[in-house]
Amino acid sequence: MKDWAIQGEELANCNCNYGCPCQFGVRPTDGTCEAAAVLEIHKGHHGEVQLDGLRAGATYKWPGAIHEGNGEMQLVIDARADDDQRAALEAIMTGEDTEEMATMWFVFSLMAPNRHPTLTAPFDLQIDREQRTGSARVGDIFEINATPIPHVVTGEPHRVRLDLPNGFEFTTAELASGKTRTLGGAIHLAKNNGTHAHFAALHLTGAGVVRA
Repeated sequence: MKDWAIQGEELANCNCNYGCPCQFGVRPTDGTCEAAAVLEIHKGHHGEVQLDGLRAGATYKWPGAIHEGNGEMQLVIDARADDDQRAALEAIMTGEDTEEMATMWFVFSLMAPNRHPTLTAPFDLQIDREQRTGSARVGDIFEINATPIPHVVTGEPHRVRLDLPNGFEFTTAELASGKTRTLGGAIHLAKNNGTHAHFAALHLTGAGVVRA
């Protein structure tokens, strides 16, 4: 396997209730999973290919829980990436050069055998993990917006963190309320509105999450 590592910021939104039952090892809120995610890479490489400053994203859809499989996925790679960088990001995000079950990308790819052709697009991305606010526009393919979860009584921003000491995506995430709108691409997401979103600092390699 080629050596690779990525450090960056992630924004993801799915169709489940805040917190996302999958993170707790139980079935998704309505029994299905629809998700979109974007990543801003601060530092990264795949073999000799440098990935610093690039962005990538994906849409996913499963007819049941993720672990039941038969899902579909479509990757989107930063239009600024050259051919080698696109190939490197596609390899990482489809679970190549990765130990079995070590990252979410390995799992998602394994559980989504219906893989649509990878697209390229410009990314307009703003992420503020501490404030739990962010937005992403991925060409004419999809867009995500996230804001703090409103407190059920006061409506004020309610801060919640999720700690996964043995997770395959992150160690700690800031939870938020998200909305995804699909504009094009092969996957249409229709349930993601006022649903679970999270912001996380990612540090991943082919062996999994690098923990401090």
